[in-house]
Amino acid sequence: MAFATRKWLVNLRNLNKYNKFFSVAKSRSFSSWNYTGEKNIIKEERRLKFKWIHTTSVVNKTVAFKLSDIGEGIREVVLKEWFVKVGDKVQQFDNICEVQSDKAAVTITSRYDGIVTKLYHEVDQTALVGQPLVDIELESSGEEDATPESNLANPAINTKTEHKNTQKVKVLTTPAVRRIAAQFKVDLSTVTATGRNGRLLKEDLLSHLNISADKSNDIPKSESSEQATSIPAAGVKATAEIVLEDKIVPITGFTKAMVKSMTESLKIPHLLLSDEYDVTKLVEARQSLKEVAQKRNVKLSYMPIVLKGVSLGLSRYPILNSSLDSTCENLIYKASHNIGFAMDTPNGLVVPVIKNVQNKSILEIAVEMNLLQEKGSKGQLGLNDLTGGTFTISNIGAIGGTYAKPIIFSPQVSIGALGKIQVLPRFDSEGNITKAHILSVSWSADHRVIDGATIAKFSNQLKEYFEEPYKLLLDL
Repeated sequence: MAFATRKWLVNLRNLNKYNKFFSVAKSRSFSSWNYTGEKNIIKEERRLKFKWIHTTSVVNKTVAFKLSDIGEGIREVVLKEWFVKVGDKVQQFDNICEVQSDKAAVTITSRYDGIVTKLYHEVDQTALVGQPLVDIELESSGEEDATPESNLANPAINTKTEHKNTQKVKVLTTPAVRRIAAQFKVDLSTVTATGRNGRLLKEDLLSHLNISADKSNDIPKSESSEQATSIPAAGVKATAEIVLEDKIVPITGFTKAMVKSMTESLKIPHLLLSDEYDVTKLVEARQSLKEVAQKRNVKLSYMPIVLKGVSLGLSRYPILNSSLDSTCENLIYKASHNIGFAMDTPNGLVVPVIKNVQNKSILEIAVEMNLLQEKGSKGQLGLNDLTGGTFTISNIGAIGGTYAKPIIFSPQVSIGALGKIQVLPRFDSEGNITKAHILSVSWSADHRVIDGATIAKFSNQLKEYFEEPYKLLLDL
C-alpha cells in the first residue's frame, strides 16, 4: 500500500490542485497513512484523471469559425465577397469575408491562426448568425494539458523555450498586402506601419519596396483588394436590362431594410407641409464660401449649410428632434442632433448619419459628409455610419426631382425633402419681374405628437435662414 501511495503522489505532483495533499503527506509517515486518506486521494485522482493522462498537445485541430452577432438585432446577412479560399493561411485580424446586412456592409475578420479548409457559403448566399462561415485548421490548440515530470527539473529553461517558440509578431493588414509581401518575400514585421491602430497599409509596403504608386499598377489586380473594391462615384452608371422571362429575386441588403422601415412608417399618420424658398442670396453666398473651402481642400455643397440650418431650427423646436417609445406613451427628446441624409449608392438608398451637428461648423460637416459619400460609393458604410439618426433630410433635387413627399423613418417624428433649385421669374418688392433661385421643400411630421403650427413655424425659420444667410451666421 505504501508503494501504491508513492506512485500516486508522483503523478499528483504534476497537478497544482494536489498541493493540499502534499502538505498532509509530508506531515505524516506513510505507515500512519490511514484508509480515509487513501480513499480521498483515490477519489480525487479519478475525478481529475484526464488532467494527467494526456501529456502532449493536440495539433492540427479544425474549428468552425461561426458568424458572431454583429449587433442591431441582425440575424442574417448576405455574403458579398470572400477574401480567402480553401488552402489559404490566415492569421488573427485577417479579413475573411464581407457580408451585407439589411443595415450596412461588415467585414468579418479571423480570430484564429491556421489554414482555411472549407467555405460554407457561395457569394450572394444568406448566412445566419451563429452558423459556421469557414473551417480553419489551427496551427496549435494551445499548451499541454499536463507538464511531464522531466520538465519540472528546470522549469525556468522550459518556460523561456516555450515562450520563444510560441511568440509571434502580429501584423495588422489586409490579405492583399500579405499576398504582395509573399510575392516579394518581405517580412511584414520589418515594414513600418502608418495606418490607424498600427495597420500596415499598401502604401507602406510599396514604400518599403521602393515602388511608386504609379508603378504599383503593374501588380496584378488580383494582388490588391483595394484596387478590386475601389469604385469611383462617377463610374457608377445605370445599365438597361431586358427581361425576357419572369424571374424571382430575393429581397436582401438595403432593399430588405427599406421594406422593414417603410412597413413601420405606414403606421405613422403623416402631416405634410410644402413651401418654396427664394435662395438667391444663398446661392451667391455658397459660391463665395465654395472658393474658400477649395483652398482648404474641402468640397462644399449646399447640404452642409442646410444641415446646419436644420440643426439651428431643431434647437428652437426640439419636439421635431424627438421620438416615441415602443408603447407610444412617452416622448423622448434627443439632446444630440444626429441628422441623416439620404444617398443613392450602387447598393441602393442609404441614409448615413452625421452625429452631433449642433457642435460642428459647416466646414466640419462638409468634411464628414464627403467622407461618408466616398464610403457609400464604395459600399463601405458601417453600422455606426447608418444608425443613431434623430432627424432626416432627403435631397431628391440632386437627382433631378422638384417635389417629393418624404416618409418618416420610425421612431423619428419628422423628415424633410429638398427639390432642385430652379431659376424662375418672380416679382420683386417694386413689382418688377426678376430672376430668382427657387428651392421647393417638403416637411413631413408625425401628427400624433406634432401639429401643423409647429412644423410651419419650423419651416418659416429655415426659410428665413436660407433666404437671408447672414441671419444664419448670427445664430451659429
